[in-house]
Amino acid sequence: MLAAVDLGSNSFRLHIGLFDGERIRVVNTAREPVRLGAGLDANGYLTQKAIKTGLDCLTRFAEVLRATQLSAVRVVATNTLRVAKNATDFIRLAEKALGYPIEVISGEEEGRLIYMGVASAVDLAAERRLVVDIGGGSTELVLGQGHEIAEVESFSIGTVPVATRFFDGDRLTAASFNAAVLYARSVFEDGLAAFQPKYWDVGYGSSGTMRTLAEIIEKNALGDGELSVKSLEAVRDRLIAAGRVNKIDLVGIKAERVAVILGGLPVLLGLSQELGLKSLRSIEAGLRMGVLWDLHLRQRKRDRRQDSIRSFMKRFGVDERRASVALANASSLYEQLTGGSGPMERMLGWAAQIHEVGMMVSHTGFHKHGAYLALHADLPGFTTPEQHLLSVLVLAQKGNLRKVPDAVAEPEICKAMLALRLGIVFMHARIDPAVEAVRLRKGQRIEIEVGRHLTNAHPTLSYWLAREQSAWEEAGVGFVVRSVG
Repeated sequence: MLAAVDLGSNSFRLHIGLFDGERIRVVNTAREPVRLGAGLDANGYLTQKAIKTGLDCLTRFAEVLRATQLSAVRVVATNTLRVAKNATDFIRLAEKALGYPIEVISGEEEGRLIYMGVASAVDLAAERRLVVDIGGGSTELVLGQGHEIAEVESFSIGTVPVATRFFDGDRLTAASFNAAVLYARSVFEDGLAAFQPKYWDVGYGSSGTMRTLAEIIEKNALGDGELSVKSLEAVRDRLIAAGRVNKIDLVGIKAERVAVILGGLPVLLGLSQELGLKSLRSIEAGLRMGVLWDLHLRQRKRDRRQDSIRSFMKRFGVDERRASVALANASSLYEQLTGGSGPMERMLGWAAQIHEVGMMVSHTGFHKHGAYLALHADLPGFTTPEQHLLSVLVLAQKGNLRKVPDAVAEPEICKAMLALRLGIVFMHARIDPAVEAVRLRKGQRIEIEVGRHLTNAHPTLSYWLAREQSAWEEAGVGFVVRSVG
């Protein structure tokens, strides 16, 4: 069983899914209209009321998660927790309430996960498609074919700020709708070159906003019955004719969804006008299904993070042979240190593969440039904390360790850094620690045994090991080198 929790700007949602051999079947789901995005005050802080509402919801979600035997859980947070100034404080409390770590994902990663969810539901390998998701705080556009993603863009416009800005009272006017649509067009106008209709054949609307609009159109027999510009304009005209929110007479609009429609409708109309979009197909699959599939693929070792690393290496001209040797050396030494594998071993392997990525910028301070690139690059599949760890490992591959004191103090990360640094040393010396007389241990201090024939055959090895000894001892970690044999 897998679980995906989505902390959206409008709603918090939970999916529990089971892979049945072909598809992931949702066996339990929960949704609460927390409206976290509306809980931001004028200074960008979540109010205490919004925090309490969110925490109460997560406490209830925690009961559902505890009642199910789960093999993996992933909790993702989107736009509101990307922008809230006190997001860190909320997340700390939220993780305690829920019992699982929370990942604040980028808009681009959100878009990719949304596309994964849609692609899993529309299993047509040759279909060129556009996926549009209008959320509470942002709008994602994704272009792809089959399961392959070509373009992703996240726009900082969503239902909550649009509804608040243009419909903050009870009145509904043509002027307000026109102003909201014009605003949406201004946000989209410079970012749609890659998403023009000539690049795709079918468009899908994946968000709850889209599904609600489609339901309203169908139940009220508006326009042509499809999620088209004609139908959207018919919805707009009915809302304007009502004049006031409390007089809306459309079947299918629940009170809690009125703000979503008032914010989402102008965004979709503005996008349609800028893109020349005629219609979309509403689809149930989206972010949460994408998270479930990502969890499933990770369990099956089909991790898209490895694809990101390969693409990253190619983009910056990394020498694949040297990267492969560094990976093999570091993995061999890490196994000696830990006796097993785990998530840290994967991070170490990826750091070894990209350790020279900064060479594109400089041959002297390449570790610093590489660390910057690893932290700020668009790496699909990696969370922000994972990219931070990757950056730390790349930075720590050489030189003094004063720059990463927290990592030195964390035993698991410290072992990974040690394995990476020594793996690179042995790469330069053309020594394979998996087959040569090299033994590495770390307890209160680091102890390394190296065959005397290796130091005799590779004169610079003693120099580099002495440099390592000095760097680790300066960081407060004992380092003993022994020649044996």
